[in-house]
Amino acid sequence: MFEVVISVLSAFLTRFKSRARLEAEVLALRHQVNILNRTASKRVRFTGFDRLLFVWLYRLWPELLGSVTIVRPETVVRWHRQGFRVFWRWKSRGVAGRPRIPKQVQDLIREISLVNRFWGAPRIHGELLKLGIEVAQSTVAKYMVKQRRPPSQSWKTFLRNHANGIAAIDLFVVPTVNFKLLFGLVILRHDRRLIVHVGGTSLPTAEWISRQISEAFPWESSPTYLIRDRDAAYGEVFKRRLRAIGIRDRPTARRSPWQNGYVERLIGSIRRECLDQVIVFSERHLRRVLTEYSYYYNTMRTHRSLRKDTPTGRPVKRQGDIRRFAHLDGLHHSFARI
Repeated sequence: MFEVVISVLSAFLTRFKSRARLEAEVLALRHQVNILNRTASKRVRFTGFDRLLFVWLYRLWPELLGSVTIVRPETVVRWHRQGFRVFWRWKSRGVAGRPRIPKQVQDLIREISLVNRFWGAPRIHGELLKLGIEVAQSTVAKYMVKQRRPPSQSWKTFLRNHANGIAAIDLFVVPTVNFKLLFGLVILRHDRRLIVHVGGTSLPTAEWISRQISEAFPWESSPTYLIRDRDAAYGEVFKRRLRAIGIRDRPTARRSPWQNGYVERLIGSIRRECLDQVIVFSERHLRRVLTEYSYYYNTMRTHRSLRKDTPTGRPVKRQGDIRRFAHLDGLHHSFARI
C-alpha cells in the first residue's frame, strides 16, 4: 500500500518536471527493469495493490501495455476481467435465489422431523401449512433431518404404548407392634402409576389374592397382562381367576425383582413415606394406613415420570386461597386452592 501511495505522489510531481528530465527518468527506469529481468531467478510476486495499479493504468491508457516488461499484457487483461467478475459478484450479492426462512421455522422443521420419524417432506409441509407457515416443500426437504437408517421407535416409546394394558402385583412383609408379620398387597397400573388396590392379611392364600383381583378389576376394566413374581402364594386358584377375567399371567424370572420394577419402586415409596414412620397394630390398622396412603399417592403426590402430575390427574388452579390438608394424621400434607 505504501508503494502505491509513493507511485501516485511521484506521478503527481511529474507535472512540475521538464520534458527532458522525464524522458531521462523513463530511460533510467526501463534500464533498471531490464537489468532486473536478466538477473531475477524467481517469479515476481504481485500484491493486490500492484494489480490494481496496473489495471487502473490500463483503463486510462491501454497503449501502456507495450511498455510493461515485468508482466505480460495478457496478464494485465486477465486481472482486469477478474476484477470485473468480482465487482459484479459483489454488486449482485444477496439478490438472486430464494430468501432465507427465519431461524424459528428452520428449528421447527427439524423438530417435527425428529419427533415424527415416519414423516416425509410432504407431510411436514402439510403440517406447516396448517400452522399458518407458508414455505415450499423443497425448503422443508432442505432443512428436515435426514434419517440414516429406517425409522424406528425408541424403547421408551414402545413401553409407553403398551403400558396401558399392563398391571403389576406384589406382596411385602410388615412387622407389627407385637413382632408378628403381616403381609401387604398392592396392585399397580403401569400407564399412570395408579394404585388400583391395596390389602393386608396375616395369611396370603391363593383364594384371598383371587378375591383381591376381583375387587381391583371389575368387568371390562381388567388389564391385558399382570406381572408378578413366582411366590407360592399365587396358586392354581389365582391362575384360574386370571383366566376367567381374561388377564394373561406373566410371572417374572426367578430371583429377578428388577423385572417388576414399577411395583418394587412403589413398595419402596410405601416403606419410606409411610410404614417406616408408623407402628402397625393389626390387620385392620394396616389396611387403613395403606388405604389412606394410596389416596394420597393417587390424588395429591406428584410424580416426575408423569411430568409433575398425579396418577388420577390434578388440575392446575390459579384462583382461590391456598389451604393445607393433612394426610395420614399429619404425616404428609398437601396444598390446594379453595
